[in-house]
Amino acid sequence: MPRRERAAMLAGLALVCLLAWGYTWHLADDHMAWCRVNTSAWHAADLLASFAMWVAMMAAMMVPSVSPMVLAFAEISRARKDRAMPYVPAAVFLAGYLAAWTAFSAAATLAQEGLRSAALLSPEMSTINPWIGRVLLIGAGIFQWTPLKNACLRQCRSPLGFLLTEWRDGRGGALRMGWRHGLYCVGCCWLLMALLFVVGVMNLVWVAAIAGFVIVEKIAPAGPVLGRAAGAVMIACAVYL
Repeated sequence: MPRRERAAMLAGLALVCLLAWGYTWHLADDHMAWCRVNTSAWHAADLLASFAMWVAMMAAMMVPSVSPMVLAFAEISRARKDRAMPYVPAAVFLAGYLAAWTAFSAAATLAQEGLRSAALLSPEMSTINPWIGRVLLIGAGIFQWTPLKNACLRQCRSPLGFLLTEWRDGRGGALRMGWRHGLYCVGCCWLLMALLFVVGVMNLVWVAAIAGFVIVEKIAPAGPVLGRAAGAVMIACAVYL
């Protein structure tokens, strides 16, 4: 891929990430204020606002870590274009990827509303029941050591391997590839995202910290080792609590 085209791709991914973080900040601020004054049952508009916040937050957290995969897709697609083969923009692959996290966001919204309606969440959307926090920490810590976690993480850490084995032609194929890769990422990180109910869904410092950990786990050479070490720390924190 020409250097200018690659720079434009990186700039586009950075813009998507910045817009998602800005929208997350805006929605989180408004949503926290709303939660503090509204203790009655929520309506469809409230659930929609919460869903929008989760969608924006997942995009903000996951776009940086999926950037190597998107760039690899763009490289292969550009090479196919140079050989007069079908060409699909990388944005289509990214849309499929984000669709998987949108589905996760719907589940997270329902979980949040269930906990809120049971009076188990603070205005910052962290659990007020210490046992829920302990169970989530232990569950997330154990999951870091499981074969399922390792299998999903391998797919996230090997862009070229995933694309060569999962390649599908056309826009529909690119969407399916993005969706499938998104499912691997959800399978890899869903319990880490559930920890937001421990530290606070509205706590953007912790949101950024978890996003940073996901990037390290997926990209750093020692990512899997660090992931298992973090799992041990989570279990130790739960025991200490």
